[in-house]
Amino acid sequence: MSEKPKIAFYWCASCGGCEEAVVDLAEGLLDIAQLIEIVLWPVAMDFKRRDVEALADGSIAATFLNGAIRSSEQAEMARLLRRKSQLMIAFGACSQLGGVPGLANLWDRKSIFERVYAEGPTTVNPDLVTPQPVHRINGKELELPVFYDTVKTLEQMIEVDYSVPGCPPTPDLLRKAVETLLSGNLPPKGSVLAPDRALCDECPRKETKPEKLSIEKFKRPHQVLIDPDKCLLAQGLLCLGPATRSGCGALCVRGNMPCTGCFGPTSRVRDFGAKALAGLASLIEAKDEAGIEAALESVPDPVGTFYRYSLPASLLARRKMEA
Repeated sequence: MSEKPKIAFYWCASCGGCEEAVVDLAEGLLDIAQLIEIVLWPVAMDFKRRDVEALADGSIAATFLNGAIRSSEQAEMARLLRRKSQLMIAFGACSQLGGVPGLANLWDRKSIFERVYAEGPTTVNPDLVTPQPVHRINGKELELPVFYDTVKTLEQMIEVDYSVPGCPPTPDLLRKAVETLLSGNLPPKGSVLAPDRALCDECPRKETKPEKLSIEKFKRPHQVLIDPDKCLLAQGLLCLGPATRSGCGALCVRGNMPCTGCFGPTSRVRDFGAKALAGLASLIEAKDEAGIEAALESVPDPVGTFYRYSLPASLLARRKMEA
């Protein structure tokens, strides 16, 4: 009897939703478990770092790593798992593009520490104590992971073979990804394991999208009663479906909410935020400066809207802080 392929799951800087996606396989998880041996899944089973270190290099068939890289510990684990794994999969938006944690690149470590440990409205820290990588007391040395100045994607830290998009990826997408990897019929290296077309192609409302859209200003979901059958863009809602990769089943749209872009861009797009911004700017009705300004003001958080999941992976990468 042949040995089952070894699979690892690991969690870096993220909310944990990608781990929930694995659990959401429900009974399907039992079917997959019969085909593989899970050698690392700290959120669900008792594994130690030394267990991974003891494995032979390349002995793990595939690692699904979710979360961005925010600390030295996460970088160390990413490098360790890369060495032990034949295939490294960036699992979810945070790992693939930086995700919501990547919005921290609007600040740096210094400003974040000042806010959290000195300026917070409920903070009482008269001595301005902040976490230190090394602390010595009574002849003992304690260590903490280093908090990086910049959030990075997994690919900016190590070599990545494939990506599974989403915040989080759907259980169906995860199941198909595992089946593809176990089949041995692998797609080209670097592929995103999801359809390479825009979400609008699978949107249940696509027939109601006008051939020509003209928007005076964008509305937010809480400001209107949303028609459950009509194209969201046609209702003036800021939906990022035209710029976003499909594969999620249009879950947000089916839930009567606009797409926020968590599946990232298709292969033909270099910068998701720039693509989304350019596409929506072309829909603005006004041609005069005052009208354009009014339309722009209807988007209260442009970076959080257009780069919610992809700032570290974008051409911008991070905000340049003053010295």
